[in-house]
Amino acid sequence: MPTRIKFCGFTRADDLAQALSLGIDAVGLIFDPRSKRAVTADVASALSRQVPAFVSRVALFRDAPASLIDEAIAATDPDLLQFHGNESAEFCERWQRPYLKAVPMAEAQDLEQWCARYPHARALLLDSHAPGALGGTGHAFDWSRAPRVLSKSWVLAGGLNPANVASAVTMASPPAVDVSSGIESAPGIKDPALMRAFVDAVRRADLQSSRP
Repeated sequence: MPTRIKFCGFTRADDLAQALSLGIDAVGLIFDPRSKRAVTADVASALSRQVPAFVSRVALFRDAPASLIDEAIAATDPDLLQFHGNESAEFCERWQRPYLKAVPMAEAQDLEQWCARYPHARALLLDSHAPGALGGTGHAFDWSRAPRVLSKSWVLAGGLNPANVASAVTMASPPAVDVSSGIESAPGIKDPALMRAFVDAVRRADLQSSRP
């Protein structure tokens, strides 16, 4: 199957339109006021309305109060929630929506333990951030630590860009990849050429992997 592609951290309508024209699979909006890519509920609502039904909308949080998550859901009706902090499984499940749980791969992790701790997570997002921190750092972790077999689906994130994503896909064979800073000219400002180059690199890697 083709590697699914998620672009995260949109702040501008034009950037989102460019990304959608490339056939990406998911769009991430950040609701953490500490992030340079954070969006207000009003901006998020307008961006969310641009996203067609066949593209997943993901709302990203880091140790957010329940009231902020309520506001984000009301504004965007996301298909998935994404939790990047120290949220418990019970907290993540409170909204009865599919969710992704970020795993801080800056440290060695027992990923099956994470699967057990978050049994209802749709997938684990393996990122290079430290515990409790947000992604978008531009730093990659050692892809050889990605799982060969895991009881839950997973997403590869952290430091991906057009120059290295093909190698990451070839080495780790992730079901999906997630990128933010690697397709930007500045935080929250997506670069059309980098977005296209990223998608092209993933598709080339998929094609190479499918050859006998």
